[in-house]
Amino acid sequence: MTRKLEGGCACGGVRYRLNRTPMITHCCHCTWCQRETGSAFVINAVIESSEVELLAGPPDVVLTPSNSGRGQMIARCPDCKVAVWSHYPTAREAAAFIRVGTLDEPAAITPDVHIFRSSAVPWVTLTDGKPAFEEFYPDRLAIWGEAAMARWDALMASLS
Repeated sequence: MTRKLEGGCACGGVRYRLNRTPMITHCCHCTWCQRETGSAFVINAVIESSEVELLAGPPDVVLTPSNSGRGQMIARCPDCKVAVWSHYPTAREAAAFIRVGTLDEPAAITPDVHIFRSSAVPWVTLTDGKPAFEEFYPDRLAIWGEAAMARWDALMASLS
């Protein structure tokens, strides 16, 4: 990422800037993401929360149910209720899963991988050549690469 990307909710009440390139970007086709977004899939860019600079806000963080049973925390604008990012239990609030559609330039970040294709709507055809898995990918290093894995490992170590 040569420039810092910015984004926010529909009304502008929550605005943010990414100060670093995301570690990985998932295009998730699971039924939970479909339900939560009202769309066929969601594109989440995973980045350290410390690299998300809040420009306006703050968002309300709402605990919602999840398929794992552990829930996820969704950061939403308190006014227009648009979801701008999520936090999952594994990394708690240390990692933000940015909803790429909330970026001012959503095409600036493309998925690195497609996950949970087993529950994808049948009319979505993948033509981007990115790896696609029926469920979650079995080998994180093969998908993330060494530099991104080092960042994730450092993030996880900071939680201890």
